[in-house]
Amino acid sequence: MAVDGSLVGRAFPPTKPYRVTDEKVRELAAATGMSWESGDRVPATFPIVLAFDAMNAFLDDVEVELSRIVHGEQKFSYVRPIAPGDVLTATLSVASLRQIGGNDIIGTISEITDESGALVCTTSATLVHRAAEVA
Repeated sequence: MAVDGSLVGRAFPPTKPYRVTDEKVRELAAATGMSWESGDRVPATFPIVLAFDAMNAFLDDVEVELSRIVHGEQKFSYVRPIAPGDVLTATLSVASLRQIGGNDIIGTISEITDESGALVCTTSATLVHRAAEVA
């Protein structure tokens, strides 16, 4: 079943506030094969932690199975660096949707904001929702 095209332009509720800590940054760094020490710059890919939560909430809301998703592309655009102590939320919106060969190509944008509401980072993702297999 194809994803509903009326989702384009729809914004989903923000994620719960997430406090960036040295421990969480170190965990992400270790999971990606990097080392990180307090005082180092937070890895540029750190916002994926929040963006992934926002994406999972979006997929649950529109009843899309994660097992049928292939991650096509991810980009990050920063207003300012992320630092331990930041309290961040992500708000996902659907930027585009098209169907190719029965597959849905979903473009999403997640705005990462701090507790004052200021934009910190925007991350965009392309998700391929594979067509259901025909029996």
